[in-house]
Amino acid sequence: MTDTIRLAPLDNAIQHHHHDHHQIVIGLSGYAEFEIAGQGGLVAPLSGCLVPANIEHYYEGVGDNRQLIIDLPDDAASLTGMHRQLRALFDRPGYFSIDESLQHYLQFLIQEMAQTRHAPGDLLVTTLLSSLHARLGATLCSPSLTKRASRPLDTQRLEQFVLERLDQRISVSDLANIVCLSEAHFSERFRDQTGITPYQFVMRLRLHTARELTNLTDMPLADIAERTGFANQSALSNAFRRRYGHSPTHLRRPSL
Repeated sequence: MTDTIRLAPLDNAIQHHHHDHHQIVIGLSGYAEFEIAGQGGLVAPLSGCLVPANIEHYYEGVGDNRQLIIDLPDDAASLTGMHRQLRALFDRPGYFSIDESLQHYLQFLIQEMAQTRHAPGDLLVTTLLSSLHARLGATLCSPSLTKRASRPLDTQRLEQFVLERLDQRISVSDLANIVCLSEAHFSERFRDQTGITPYQFVMRLRLHTARELTNLTDMPLADIAERTGFANQSALSNAFRRRYGHSPTHLRRPSL
């Protein structure tokens, strides 16, 4: 099989799935939030993420956004034969940035996509993968090994902010602004203090509220999904099952 490459926006609501092919997502405009196997991150313009095959991941586009998305089956030409070493890119989820020289190549690749009679082939994708592979050691994000000594973040204030806006999109930037920190500094501080990412923090509050509404009210699950910020009832059910081990409908079954 061959790879597929496309330009597309990501939905402005939380989505969740997995697929049997590897995937690279590179931000071109706007932003997108990802959680890949519990590892949260932000895909901004000229940065991206690596999604190994069959790994569950959540994602949410932020406003107007445009992403370059490459799907790579395990037997794609870019990952087999003499290029087999490039599979190491997908040994684990990761986030990366695009340096200046690679930006020029990315622009060239996108220009090629605009030529209807000359869609990018395996060779162009392989060159991109090889360039990422060569840079992976220096650019793949990893947890900080240092802890910053500073006043703890006010997580109660952050929680209240989230609970008042569960039906809305809540970005890392929104939370960082509350405590007057940059997104990167806030994300590091928050993870160091709580052991989870800001994305996981928001997701747990959404799911906790959804569970309470399911237990204590007769509200339809579709309405609960909308009220707690999920794209639809299916997205809520998938996230709920992943967090609690069962679907929300299980809570409403009559006891025997």
